[in-house]
Amino acid sequence: MAEPAYLVSVPEAPVPAKGKAEWFRGAEGATLRAATFFPDGPARGTVVLSPGRTEPIEKYFEVVEELLARGFAVLTHDWRGQGLSARALPDRLKGHARGYQPFLDDYRALLDTFEARLPKPWVAMGHSMGGCLTLLALAKGEDRFSACVLSAPMLGINTGGVPPLVAAALSWTLSRFGLAGRYVSAAYDPLTTTFEADKLTHDRARHDRYRAQLTADARIALGGVTWGWLDFAVSACAWLARRGSVEGLRIPVTIVAAELDDRVLNPALKAIAERLPGGRYFEVPGAFHEILIETDPRRAIFWKAFDETVDPVAPISPSA
Repeated sequence: MAEPAYLVSVPEAPVPAKGKAEWFRGAEGATLRAATFFPDGPARGTVVLSPGRTEPIEKYFEVVEELLARGFAVLTHDWRGQGLSARALPDRLKGHARGYQPFLDDYRALLDTFEARLPKPWVAMGHSMGGCLTLLALAKGEDRFSACVLSAPMLGINTGGVPPLVAAALSWTLSRFGLAGRYVSAAYDPLTTTFEADKLTHDRARHDRYRAQLTADARIALGGVTWGWLDFAVSACAWLARRGSVEGLRIPVTIVAAELDDRVLNPALKAIAERLPGGRYFEVPGAFHEILIETDPRRAIFWKAFDETVDPVAPISPSA
């Protein structure tokens, strides 16, 4: 932790006012990065924002600004293995994992580290992998939140035509026989992929803004996944798919899916939403996976669902 924590700023996406990056200690002493942001006046609560796979804190500056405008304080973070947080392998572009428990331990450490500074009530918010891990933490007993809103959460993975059971068996076997750190498919550099090939958003300006952030500091970039990561992902999804895993949650949980998502499986998202006592499911017409960097009309559907979920538990002050 000798190097001060920092946030990458580019003209297209400056650091939101009062933003502060900090290191904290995760599971097994891992050095992880988090950032806090506070509104000008009294906060109506705190949103704990958990990005998806490959995504550093910086990608969510626009979302942070929108949450601040709603009167929330924001805590966001880099999961282990991405952003400026500790990475498990010498090749920084490899998206790797060793099961889901280290992620959950890191999440608990994050909340414990910043708890005293974060106004209640708390709202959990996560995208894709971050949505999966957020729901997993809640289902396994994390009880400090009053509501949860998830964007295209990774609750079922598109395995590219390979039957899910085959992908699960293959990733489990290879991960336990010395090949966990190998790429599942060919390595790629995120700076060389095109807007059309990514198929993450219809908004080229937002796509290019993120590309500018990666260009400004290549240390926050991440490439393809390893067999170890795939083993973690299918295991996490399988646990949440089990009967009895999420049925005990008593807070409102809203799942917002993208109609044209080719990363996660919407039927799995809808099935889990139906099992949640306070679950709701929305689908954004015409949206690709990255709902929060989509076009304004598609993003507006997400924010409407967000406001409907959080306003009852974190009311807007009449004087706001």
